Parts: sequence; C-alpha cells; structure tokens
Amino acid sequence: MDRIQIIGAGLAGCEAAYQAAEAGAEVVLHEMRPHKRTPAHQTDCFGELVCSNSLKSEQVHSAPWLLKQEMRRLDSLLLRAAETARVPGGHALTVDRNVFSAEITKALEAHPRIEVRRGEVTEIPSSGVVIIASGPLTSDALAADISRLTGSDRLYFYDSISPIVAADSIDMSVAFRASRWGKSLDGSDDYVNCPFNKEQYGAFIDALLEAEFYEPHIPEDQTPYFEGCLPIEEIAKRGRDTLRFGPMKPAGLDDPRTGRWPYAVVQLRQENQRADSYNLVGFQNHMRFGDQARLFRMIPGLENAEFLRFGQMHRNTYINSPTLLTPTLQLRNEPRIFFAGQISGVEGYAESMATGLMAGRHAAAVLRNEPDLELRAFPRETALGSLCHYITHADADNFQPANITFDLLPALDEQTKQKFRRDKKARHAEICRRAAEAMDGYLKNVSSREYCAVSG
Repeated sequence: MDRIQIIGAGLAGCEAAYQAAEAGAEVVLHEMRPHKRTPAHQTDCFGELVCSNSLKSEQVHSAPWLLKQEMRRLDSLLLRAAETARVPGGHALTVDRNVFSAEITKALEAHPRIEVRRGEVTEIPSSGVVIIASGPLTSDALAADISRLTGSDRLYFYDSISPIVAADSIDMSVAFRASRWGKSLDGSDDYVNCPFNKEQYGAFIDALLEAEFYEPHIPEDQTPYFEGCLPIEEIAKRGRDTLRFGPMKPAGLDDPRTGRWPYAVVQLRQENQRADSYNLVGFQNHMRFGDQARLFRMIPGLENAEFLRFGQMHRNTYINSPTLLTPTLQLRNEPRIFFAGQISGVEGYAESMATGLMAGRHAAAVLRNEPDLELRAFPRETALGSLCHYITHADADNFQPANITFDLLPALDEQTKQKFRRDKKARHAEICRRAAEAMDGYLKNVSSREYCAVSG
C-alpha cells in the first residue's frame, strides 16, 4: 500500500500524521532532529513549542475557542495532549511544554500505522502523497527544493522567543497575582504581575532603546515583522508609551497594595506544571543576552531574576499560499503535495495544528480514492474553512501570516447583524452557532470513502 510522506514532526506534521493514520492511511513521519538541529529547538521530541506555551483563549465564543472546538470534534491528538499538559493560564489553554511534546511523541511512536524516520529530508519525494509541514525553521536544502517546486522565492519574517525566569527568583513582595479584570476560567489569579510607576517605566524605556541587538541573518529590508508578534524593541521605537498600551498595559490589574492600576505592568505566565518557571508574556526580543539580563532586572520584582532562557530571534519561512495552494491545502500545479503549518502561511500554534488536521484528512482521502478525486474544502462558515480560505485567497502581493479571528469568517447577514447590532458578544455567539451548524453538516455528509466531502 502507498504511504503518505509527512516532512516535519512539529505541530502541523504531528496532527497530520495522526489524522491520516486514524483515517486508515499508512504514514511515514520524517523529523530531522536530532541528526540536524535548529537554532530554536532544545529537545528531540515531536511538537516542541519554542516560543510561548499558550494555545490562546478558551473564552467561550471567541475565535480561538471556536477553532479549537472544531478541532476537538474532529479528534485532535494535540488538543488531547494539551489537556494532559495543561497549567494555569487564565482564559488561555496553557501547557507544560515538556509534558505536551512527550505526550505527542509517545502517541505517534506507538501508532501502528505511523513509521517514524529520523533524518533530514533535502528533497521533496518525486511521487506519492506528500505533506510538507517543515515549519518556520525549514532547512536550507529543503527550502531550496520548495522554492524550485513552487517557482517562487522564499519569504521570511522573524519570529521571537520570550524569556523564562525561575519562579523562586521573583520577588513576590513587589509582584502580585491577578488575572486581568479578575477573570480566569476557574476564578484563580493565574498571572504574576510586576508593577511599574511612571519613573520606573521611563527608565526602562530609556534602557531598552539603548540596548544592543543581534543583527538579523538577512538584510532588514527583506525581513518584515509579523505585526501580531513584534519584538518589544520594535514596539518601543514606535513611541515611548506604545508598550504601555501593548504588552505592558496595566488595564484591569488592581495592585492590592495601592488598590489602583500600575502605570505599566509586565505579566508573567506559568511555564510548566511544577510552577517553577514563568515566561514574560509578550516580551519576545532579539537583544543580546547580557543586555536582556540587565534590562529585565529593571522590572520591579525581577531585580534578582534567574533567567532559564533568554529571548531569541529565529527565521520563519512561509510560501506565498494565495498563488500556490487550493483551499484544501494542495499545491495547485501538483495536487498530490500538501502544505500545512506555518510554512503554509498561518501564524499560531492552534492554527498550525488546524492546517495539519485538515491536510492529514485530505491527504488520506486522496490516498484512499481515485487519483482524480476532487476534494472540497471545509465550509467557509467554520473557523477551519475560513482559515484555509484566507491563506489561499488573500492579496498575494501583500500576503502576511494570519491568526484566526472573526474577521476571517463570513459576515452575518444584514438582518442578523441588525438583531445583534448592540451586542458584540451575541454576534460572536451567533457566528459560533452558525459554524457549529456548518460543521454538523460536514459530519453528517462525510463518508468512509471521501473523508473531506462537505456541502457548500
């Protein structure tokens, strides 16, 4: 029997492998680590999280919640692993990254229809069904072959890793526990907050603007940043108060010692289940390590911080999907080849997992059925369908990776919009209800022969 070749055991590749195998396909999952390392990964485990440890909001009727709910209905392996690895994180699904990747690795290595092959893939297989899920750190050799295959130049932007500090090095006589607006899923205070007064904030900004930075690997004019994940130094360059209205905003955080909001605040989020380390939320950067240590010890409560990891910049590679891919994530000029994950032009952990889920199911359908089987995309009304629609229909000249937002989903009809015009929460709830109804139709019409057949 033919096998599906999946290149990359990151979030997308792992979810794709599981979905395809559960659909009855034989799968070969390729991972170049440990034979070849990347600048960001620290382990050999599958699905390693190298930036934040948050899979975003679990707030009911939010767009990230909707995407994850759809994935749960389709038996996402990685979301089950996330529940096992869960740590407190307010409204977010936050995980112990080591437990998370260990659960994924164990499940895939034990699957009877998945063969794991360790070693670098430098060329795309010339025949058979292939899913390219090589991620933001695609090796140079494979990236060159992808460029040859697609006939287009590679695109880059730089993504960032946030610093992590030891929990017992945080001065809790200065920092305080609270979730913004007092909200978390279980009513607990999941974040440690380091409060600034006006003078402390001003000194911090001065030092940040004077810090030394690592030079990017390619010229600055070729490395546009992703607006949803800017390094703090880039934010600071846009104005002295910009950080105070971004990752350092104090809104909704009452300092119990004053009863008021601080002038600015740095939030720390629990990094693992042992609660012995915390990451600086939104503090991705590419400063030199010595400058990071000096600067971040200016944060009130972190004067004696022990840094377990400093922030880093790393390359992110993605293709121009609007010109290359169909809404089923197939290469237009060679539909046996699928792309999934960040290389396909999505941004975010859950989004990468989602494209892997869809590519795995679609690829299994192609392998199981006639070569000329025409797959139909997930319904546009769903978060899954809208995510794929964006990356394959966006403006190709200004294409930039996207997270899931309600803006990607079709607008409500005028009558419904008028009905809920004064109630944003009700509008979002209606979008989620409509998405669930569309997914019901998908599940009702799916057949054992064509996994991805949907109405609409």
